[in-house]
Amino acid sequence: MAQAHKHTFRQRELGFLGGGSYYLGDLNPRKHFFMSSPACGIFFRYATNYRYAFRFGFNYGNIGGNDARSKEADQIERNLNFKSRLYELNTTAEFNFVEYRIGHDRHRFTMFVFAGVSGFYFNPKADIGKGYEEVRPMQTEGKHYPKFQVSIPFGLGLKWNAGKKCGIGIEWGPRRTFTDFLDDVSGVYPNFTDPDVKNYTNQSLNGGGEPGNMRGNPSTKDWYFYYGITLNIKLKDPNDECHGRNRKARSRRK
Repeated sequence: MAQAHKHTFRQRELGFLGGGSYYLGDLNPRKHFFMSSPACGIFFRYATNYRYAFRFGFNYGNIGGNDARSKEADQIERNLNFKSRLYELNTTAEFNFVEYRIGHDRHRFTMFVFAGVSGFYFNPKADIGKGYEEVRPMQTEGKHYPKFQVSIPFGLGLKWNAGKKCGIGIEWGPRRTFTDFLDDVSGVYPNFTDPDVKNYTNQSLNGGGEPGNMRGNPSTKDWYFYYGITLNIKLKDPNDECHGRNRKARSRRK
């Protein structure tokens, strides 16, 4: 009976994420968690059994980069910076390495992995001493790119019970994007005559930003990341009441 119940088990959860977000790209090629900003999210999780679950959520965060904070000489010379808000809708599938269920005395802890697809919005801004201004409309590299993009979220985490009705989790989730313009930096310096646009395109310290010189690395795409702690609340399921009444009825018959 216990094994049969595992196959018919369903659990619905409302979850909240609190943590941080950051990015990897031309202005931060390697440093994970560097220049992290606060991030938050909300999601609905539907567990189809003790091992598998599906999740639908919304995340909000901020990403940024600044060449002046790098230790690389070429980045310091380039002297670019950016920041952007991120709004993400995602759907993912989860796999628990061991059986897990909120409120269960035995199946109370697991490591899990997840993967799926998401759509996100970004809008990079740069500061040249006059406050942050949107740079996408300026087409600083002579190219137009959409603010709405698709990414592939995946990652891993831990979940454990914090009571009969709620659980706590920790997770880290990279997002593989298909754009190189999260930071508005990708290819070469164009030949602009508009001084306003040129100021945002070329902020090099020693005249290194000549037209045709490399401004970024077009052979790689940008990444962004969400990480943090989750609070997962088990939602009331009418089937639980039915199972409870059936168990009581069987007990009385015995």
